Amino acid sequence: MKQYAGFIALGALSLAAAGWFMFADQKQETPRKPITISATAPSPMQTPQPPVGSGFDFYVLSLSWSPAFCASDAGQNSRQQCGGDRKYGFIVHGLWPQNESGYPEFCGKDKQERVPDSLGSSMFDIMPSMGLIGHQWRKHGSCSGLSQKDYLDTIRAAYQRVNLPKDLSSGTSSKTLSADAVETAFIADNPGMTKQGLAISCDGPRLEEVRICMNKDLGFRSCPEVDRKGCRSNTTEIIPIR
Repeated sequence: MKQYAGFIALGALSLAAAGWFMFADQKQETPRKPITISATAPSPMQTPQPPVGSGFDFYVLSLSWSPAFCASDAGQNSRQQCGGDRKYGFIVHGLWPQNESGYPEFCGKDKQERVPDSLGSSMFDIMPSMGLIGHQWRKHGSCSGLSQKDYLDTIRAAYQRVNLPKDLSSGTSSKTLSADAVETAFIADNPGMTKQGLAISCDGPRLEEVRICMNKDLGFRSCPEVDRKGCRSNTTEIIPIR
């Protein structure tokens, strides 16, 4: 009987050991839950590189100070950008294909080609007018070698490449600075940007635009011809956002 009991005990131990190993194997084979990636919009540093254009040498990203435009005669007629409670600071005037000397324009066969509202309206946070978007496509985008969508995607990527100086872009109060001081503020917040790759445009005494030169891959670069045409005023007024 003792011997028989021993066999029973030994069998029980063997079954217990086998059960433990089966449990261990199940733990190892249990599949892991897949990692869920949020579908939120990418940050500027995560924005996919847009298609590279062709038929020109580089871009100029022109950032318009909207309060100055809205105070002009032309701005009085732009309800989408300046009407009602539309209070914009820096917006994109355009992304312009350039050559080392001069620039191409109106390269499309259809000089009246329109940008569909369904495509253009996605840009209203940085280009708040279908008239502006359509004109920029016909005059400049048609010379980029890109489709309308790819050109607008490239505009957004170029805008997101630039860090806007908070002290200037807040628009909380009127400021009077030299054009050189405005350039210095942009350079301080954008590594790789230089004064030889940046130009200020003035409308009389007012800051009108900041123009930034970029390679086709949207890296900052110098552009002597654009730089030479910049405003050199020592008293540039930055009017507030009203």
